[in-house]
Amino acid sequence: MASIVFGAGTSHTPMLNMTAEEWPLFEELDRHRAHLHTDGRAATYDDLLAAAPGSVLAEITPDKHTSRHGEAMAALGRLSDGLAGANLDAVIVVGDDHKEIYHDDNMPSVLVYRGETIANVPNRTGRTTAGAHVDGSRRPNWMQLAAARYYEESETRHYPVHAGLANHLITALVEAEFDVSSANALPAGEGEGHAFGFVHRRLMQEAVPVIPVVLNTYYPPNQPSPRRCYRLGQAIRDAVERYPEDLRIGVVASGGLSHFTVDEELDRKVIRALSEKDADALQELPRTRLNSGNSEIRNWICAGGALEHLDLRWVTYCPGYRTPAGTGTGLCFARWG
Repeated sequence: MASIVFGAGTSHTPMLNMTAEEWPLFEELDRHRAHLHTDGRAATYDDLLAAAPGSVLAEITPDKHTSRHGEAMAALGRLSDGLAGANLDAVIVVGDDHKEIYHDDNMPSVLVYRGETIANVPNRTGRTTAGAHVDGSRRPNWMQLAAARYYEESETRHYPVHAGLANHLITALVEAEFDVSSANALPAGEGEGHAFGFVHRRLMQEAVPVIPVVLNTYYPPNQPSPRRCYRLGQAIRDAVERYPEDLRIGVVASGGLSHFTVDEELDRKVIRALSEKDADALQELPRTRLNSGNSEIRNWICAGGALEHLDLRWVTYCPGYRTPAGTGTGLCFARWG
């Protein structure tokens, strides 16, 4: 029988595709995007700036950016080495889609991709991806370069998918009363979104067959609740363990933690709950705090359910502040098993 033997969680912000010296450039975008206060109320950049504690200024010095960036790069390298050393037969990647593939005319709450391969297409920088959430025509060149690093440089690459396990997961999840969407192909000319491209391009040293699980973390009205996400993870593990082949399976949560407003209190609450296998705390996270970029914490909640039988071996957390208003990303990297 198959078993889940490895788990990982990783932020996938474009900050990780840039140098530390480039992080302050984000103020150009952050001043124009919609934000939330840490309690979930809508905010402008100026609202956040007025409410930001003076201590934020110490978090955005060149030295602090260099330190945080170095910690994040070291953690990414450690995850990549761990993934390579786990000798996995397939990796279930739990990520979200920022209207890269799925749109308001058909936005699945939960989708399992079951094609034989999944394409990674170059030159997707004009689309709404990689945490920009603004019209592509407004993207400055530095952001387009950062976004391009989720994708192939010149030619489309077709990465392997474990279609057999994907089909088994879909059947098992439907039997467990999850209304799961499925897809065996992407729209013509499209490629995988940045949540999945990041895993292929930044974590995998050699291509391992994947099973993409796409959660609609971001867009109302059909975002799955934290409880549903956790139970989905549990159902995924149960399905894997009933797969007849003797396979070593990994689970990777792609995205998060808090952004675009850094919320250290929320991030540390999530990390503690994952570390202590506190299923109730994860399932009871208030939905009002899981909107905007924070919504990607749902991917970690789902992974937490799938990985509750494994111990969390290590976590690296770097509050990645990038402006005086406290905007940025709660950079987090974790390894189970």
